[in-house]
Amino acid sequence: MSKYVGAIDQGTTSTRFIIFDRQGEIVSMDQKEHEQIYPRAGWVEHDPAEIWRNTQTVIRGALAKKGLSPADIVSVGVTNQRETTVIWNRRTGQAPHNALVWMDTRTDDLVREFTRDGGQDRLRAKTGLPLATYFSGLKLRWLLDRTPGAQKDAEAGDLLFGTMDAWIAWNLTGGVNGGRHITDVTNASRTQLMNLESLDWDRDILNLFDIPRACLPEICSSSETMGLATGVLANVPLAGILGDQQAALFGQACLQPGQAKNTYGTGCFILMNTGAKPYTSKCGLITTLGYKLGNEPPVYALEGSIAIAGALVQWLRDNLGLISSASEVEALARSVADNGGVFLVPAFSGLYAPYWRADARGIVAGLTRFANKGHIARAALEATAYQTREALDAMAKDSGVHIKELRADGGMVVNELLMQFQSDILDAPVVRPKVIETSALGAAYAAGLATHYWESTGDIVANWAFDKRWQPSMEPAERDRLYACWNKAVTRSFDWVD
Repeated sequence: MSKYVGAIDQGTTSTRFIIFDRQGEIVSMDQKEHEQIYPRAGWVEHDPAEIWRNTQTVIRGALAKKGLSPADIVSVGVTNQRETTVIWNRRTGQAPHNALVWMDTRTDDLVREFTRDGGQDRLRAKTGLPLATYFSGLKLRWLLDRTPGAQKDAEAGDLLFGTMDAWIAWNLTGGVNGGRHITDVTNASRTQLMNLESLDWDRDILNLFDIPRACLPEICSSSETMGLATGVLANVPLAGILGDQQAALFGQACLQPGQAKNTYGTGCFILMNTGAKPYTSKCGLITTLGYKLGNEPPVYALEGSIAIAGALVQWLRDNLGLISSASEVEALARSVADNGGVFLVPAFSGLYAPYWRADARGIVAGLTRFANKGHIARAALEATAYQTREALDAMAKDSGVHIKELRADGGMVVNELLMQFQSDILDAPVVRPKVIETSALGAAYAAGLATHYWESTGDIVANWAFDKRWQPSMEPAERDRLYACWNKAVTRSFDWVD
């Protein structure tokens, strides 16, 4: 029987297990959503125990659909929602608090506290990141402050910290029975605790945040044999870990400096490969690890992180009731000829790149009696495209490189109205690959390279193929007019929270 590589894709709204063949094609997949917990405005949590149960369920499901067993899987990779922060007891495996999700804003007071002395960019030289509610280190500080006994247990190494990859990896490799407490360089780079040069936890930052090193995972490369799975994937090597956006960069075969991709998911994340050295942004972008293969030097990237993209469509569905399923948004948006002068800025948890404005909140601008729900739907889709252009404009200013094409993946790329508008507002081609599950594919590639299922990154490049390409067709004057209106709307969202 043929052998395959598996990928656990633990995302913001669901967990999937996808099985790939040597051509990078999907053989089988199973998926299960988990609860989104909103204790109060701006707070977002997940139940880590539910996510681990779902992970086991989807592994069983994907194997069963094709009559496969763990023996048919050469290796497994993990990709995950980044920055989402979990603490758990090493001895019991129990998490004393729900996970704090990447978009959660409860650490805003901590951000202000640490910003007062040295400004928002005081840690950027070491970490590539501005002080913001987005990153994991201050989420961990909040949990240690609010969970009884947590600081003492963390200092003793009895309480463990991790992002979702570390939680999955620990449980997958044995949990309380010797599970490996590990993360990879890409996820570690999103904690604001790792030094980009040394690829190790930074002693000065740990002291600044009062984070005990004993609770932190071992940092591995993105592609190496990290341990053997137990349970549902018994004896399968865990051989790859990548944060979801870096995994998509890898899965999209953006392996040369200047190549860029955008993942249109819950949020929107544009990454550009910048090669062997970290490139400090002066235009509001994040410097991050792209990937590290075994003992090879790390590859770095510039990133434009956008908090709300597909989540805005969910908001239209769940909060406003304008649609009953996300797939209906394109038809509703097509019911009108244009946005009718309506612009929607989805600053639900502030604005990320390139503004980093925690004080911003969502607005709808340009409403008249003419506006209807079709215009709202169209404005929601266009908001994702405008935000993408902002990030790519910043990348061009930082790097001097203007992209020749944008490789697009994620759930929203099936929306052809959005993809055409994206091409129009960028004045550049947008390309959708044949396999749009590129985060899972990137994790599978990392695991498969470590176990010689694929021999080199040349196999990744050879496997990549496009499904559809959109070319810009908008008149320059109209492009400029729309973008100027968007920029005006964005400024109206500032200073909403005192």
